[in-house]
Amino acid sequence: MPNDEHPVSTSSGEDQGSDGESLSDRCDSMTSTSEMDCSRESFTSTSSSKHCSPSSSPPKTLTLDKVMESARDLSNLSIAHEITVNPDFRVEPSSLPEGSLWKAVKNAMHKAFWNILESELNDDPPVYGQAIRLLEEIREILLSFLNPGANRMRTQIMEVLDIELIRQQADNDAVDIQGLASYIINTMGKLCTPARDEDVKKLRERTDNIVTLFREIFRVLDLMKVDMINATILSLRAVLCREGIEYERASFQRILDKTPNALSHSSTWLKSAMEEMMSAIVCSQETGGQGKGERTVPNPIPILNTAFLGIITWDFDKKPLPETLMNDEVRLREIQRQLWQCQMVNEVLLIVHSTIGDPIQGLPSLSERLKRMTHVLLDGMHHSNFNMDEALESISSQISCEINKSLTERNFPALTPALQANLRGQICSITQKDNPIRTLVEDRVQQFFRGIIFDPKPQAKLEQVPAGLTAIQPELTTLGAKFISLVNYNKTVYGPFYADILRKLISVGTSPAASPAPDPTHESISSN
Repeated sequence: MPNDEHPVSTSSGEDQGSDGESLSDRCDSMTSTSEMDCSRESFTSTSSSKHCSPSSSPPKTLTLDKVMESARDLSNLSIAHEITVNPDFRVEPSSLPEGSLWKAVKNAMHKAFWNILESELNDDPPVYGQAIRLLEEIREILLSFLNPGANRMRTQIMEVLDIELIRQQADNDAVDIQGLASYIINTMGKLCTPARDEDVKKLRERTDNIVTLFREIFRVLDLMKVDMINATILSLRAVLCREGIEYERASFQRILDKTPNALSHSSTWLKSAMEEMMSAIVCSQETGGQGKGERTVPNPIPILNTAFLGIITWDFDKKPLPETLMNDEVRLREIQRQLWQCQMVNEVLLIVHSTIGDPIQGLPSLSERLKRMTHVLLDGMHHSNFNMDEALESISSQISCEINKSLTERNFPALTPALQANLRGQICSITQKDNPIRTLVEDRVQQFFRGIIFDPKPQAKLEQVPAGLTAIQPELTTLGAKFISLVNYNKTVYGPFYADILRKLISVGTSPAASPAPDPTHESISSN
């Protein structure tokens, strides 16, 4: 990392400053309900981003340089997006897997380096070749931690760790290696974050040989590098939360300029949504007795909303995500996994209450116990090695035990073997796609997400879960808030690109006799 490029939080020191301001509120505001207004503007206005509106004619050929440049742009875009939408994003110290070839190679190289250093320093007279290279690297690392204005500390580091002077001292066997180590540790104490104070204190207290001390110095310096990167992320987040939309849009436009068909998956995604809507319109016309020759021009805003609704049930293993959503794939997968688990919990509870009936009605504590237990036994259900049949068998057995216990406590007769068998059979049958309880819950969940996606003000809809989903209302509200936050931010960033794609799709998909397709850049999201 270039020297003086980024600030780092410090615990002390004259010239160093820290940026400890909490920025989570700013980031949260980027994806709040009010952001829908912002997404309307970017989706419906050609002037929302004049300098980075979608280019209509990407180049048809690529050079290796352009491919590499696009890869760098994509990497930068991914990092910027992660910093903006994930308030908990931070860099962790890297570690290689135990037993891996890379770890073995790294360990061997490090061991060779430190062995050479120890051998040279134990010579009579000592040889300082490796030690000087070590001190030069440490000097550059310390300088990289400094703020641009830390001139006094910079000068001091350069004077104490003057490599030419140390070489001259080495020629005369006059290097105070222990004194240099002490200076380095003291300087680290001035530059480190409070989280590293204890590590630096332990360095000061070490009485090992000089080689072991320097190994520990490097270990702590590596941790300080990570701290510096995270401090930089903290400072960048404030800027990206204010300007991230323009930055992401402009970055994606650069990728689009260099890469043919960079929006091919997004176009397919929107085309499928439009065909779904057109099919629904035709069915509605036929049901209503309208003429078959009449064609209604679809509205681009509902098409886009329909496309986003499809992400809830997206098959990530069989279909590539739209390019505009790839940076959120991990988040979208996790939302989907949690939603599947909640749906199955709800299905189990509906079966229990419909099968057992009155004896367990009005017992919120029992319902909550059954919910928690079912949720726990379904943990990991998205893994390929998860045995769903065994899990449902276990759930049905545990539920029967819990219900019998509750019935006994209230002097009710226990469940009959026939009723327990019926309960087990119904619970185990929810793996079947045509199971009526499963179909009901999935339809109601779709209804819930349709409500928050299509409503210009989804906040009120988050608390209004359809009938039959009351048991999982808190989870649905949380997942719905996460999903609509991602949707609104995505619309805000990529609105002009979606408008360009939809304009072309609507133009091609409507008959010449139909009225001109509406220009989505002049539509209002509130019109749906």
